[in-house]
Parts: sequence; C-alpha cells; structure tokens
Amino acid sequence: MQTEVVTLSEERKVTLTCYLQQTGGEFGHITKRPALLLLPGGGYSMCSDREADPVAFPFLAAGFQVLILRYSVRPYSTWPQPLRDYEEAMTMIRTHADAWGIYEDKIAVCGFSAGGHLAGSAATLSSLECRPNAALLIYPVLNEASAHDWQADAPGLIDKVDENTPPCFLACARNDDMVPALNTLEFTLALCKADISFESHVYSYGGHGYSVGDSTVCVPDYPITPRAGHWVEDSIAWLKEVFGDFGLRQLTAPKVGHFSMEDHSDHYSFGCTMGQIRQNPEAFAAAKELIADIRAGMSAANMLMADTVLDRMKIKDLLSFVPVDSHAVDGVEEKLKTITK
Repeated sequence: MQTEVVTLSEERKVTLTCYLQQTGGEFGHITKRPALLLLPGGGYSMCSDREADPVAFPFLAAGFQVLILRYSVRPYSTWPQPLRDYEEAMTMIRTHADAWGIYEDKIAVCGFSAGGHLAGSAATLSSLECRPNAALLIYPVLNEASAHDWQADAPGLIDKVDENTPPCFLACARNDDMVPALNTLEFTLALCKADISFESHVYSYGGHGYSVGDSTVCVPDYPITPRAGHWVEDSIAWLKEVFGDFGLRQLTAPKVGHFSMEDHSDHYSFGCTMGQIRQNPEAFAAAKELIADIRAGMSAANMLMADTVLDRMKIKDLLSFVPVDSHAVDGVEEKLKTITK
C-alpha cells in the first residue's frame, strides 16, 4: 500500500492523507477501486484523529482507496473555506483517479459531526463536478440551529437537498445531546421527499463522537449500544449496493440507483410507477392490457388497495408478486422505452 500526505495549505494546515492500495498484479481482477474521502469531526476547531485512521482501516479492508482530508479549522474556518478545501481535495482525487487506481465516478465522502456538516455540504452545495457519488453522514450537523452552534456562518442543509444530492447513508444515536438526532431525521425526510436513495439508522443510545463504536476509540464503560458500531459494516455493504462490488476487472452492476421510488429517465419502462404511466396517454395505451392483467391477477385483499397506493408502485414490483402470463408482458416494455416523457 502506498501512503502519501499532500499539503494543500501550509498556512491553514490543510492536508490530504492518501492510503492507496495496489491494483493489478496479485489483484488481477481489480483494475481500479472505489474511494472514500474521510472528513473527521471536531466542531470546526480541530480534525479528530479518532475519526480518521480508525475509520480508514475497515474501509481499506473492504477494498476501498481511502483519503483523509484535514480541512481548515479555527481560526481559518470562516465559511465557505472548509467547503473550498473539500472541492480542492475532490478535484485532486478525480484528476489523479487513473494514477491512484480510483473509479472517478465511485467516490464517497464520509463525515462525522462538523465533518458530517462538511460532507453534507459537499453533497448539496459543492459544484456539480465536485459532488461525491455517495455520502456517509455520521452523527452529522445538518440543520441550521446545529450548524450555528458550531460555526456561526455555516449554512443549514435541510432545504438544500435536491435531485443532484447523491445517495446518502446516515447514522446517529437517539440520546445525542451535542448534535440532536433531529438533524439526521430532518435530512432523511428531505431525502425521502426528493426521492434520493438513502439508508438511515438512529441507534437507541450512544451519545456523540463514538467513531467506530468499539473499545479502540471509546473509553471503558462508555454508555453505547453495541449496535451503534454496526454503521461501519452496514455502510460498506450499502456502498457496494450503490457502487457495485468487485467483479472480473470491473465492478458489478449497482443494486441501488440515485433515485429510489420513481424512474427519472427520459423514457418509460417497467421501472416507472403505475401513476407515471397513467399520466401519459401514449404510455397508458401501450401498457393498458398488461395493467388490466395485473389487476385481474391480484388477490381479493390486494384488490382493496386504493388507486393512490397502486399509483406509487412500479410495474416491475407489481409483476414480482402478481401472476401474469408471460405473453402479456412480452414486448410491452420495449414499446414503453420508445415513448419519451
């Protein structure tokens, strides 16, 4: 493994620590790796070592290239300087992606506490060319009240979520009294409203700043549920669903898309909801007989579902549990794919 520390600003002590694993050779099936950019917390007054290397190691073991950004903190943390540091680091990573063995479109950011605010800002406010492809937000500062607690000029992020926000993984503890769980819950709701894919965990107790949640980072008898540390393995598994896993000289197909409930492509398909298809006369005409067969195949209990419920369901999901003759399906999706939204 190659280790390198790149200084982005000597005055502000901004550095990018790079842990770069081998590709090719004995890892012949791996030509590139996904990457994780870590943003430690520390209330914009420091970058915590407890949220740097201890977090990097399990992601390295999972096959990621890992980079740690120690961004501008007080007295240099006036907003948006930390975000500028992030954008400089992300630009460097994508510029060096080939040399560093990184898929430039498979780069996640992971932030803790104030670093979670910076990661959330990267996901919602950074220039599009600097957006991460996924974000892990761990006991993050996200709403305006909490942002102002730690950096008076830092923005709230709840209302910044939109269609350009990448898929997000969130985790916190219910009894966090430094950065209330409401930050995670409000951001999760915003993701849901924007139809962005996400996974969100609120653990029963664990307070704030527990990092990977084990005895290497938590003092003895620290009050934390053992489940709080599960965010590490869960987020790795989630990233493999979003990015794909290692296959033969490429990553496998992702199982989770950018959007969750509706199909946002330019053409219709079985990935569209019943409601989307109903709204377009041409698409509805192409699928009318199939929709009738789906209704005919529904059980008596399912027939009681309101049309509003059916309209939220994707055709492919309905086909997975409603028996429909294959002849009724043949050719319908091909017709739908020729129809522009």
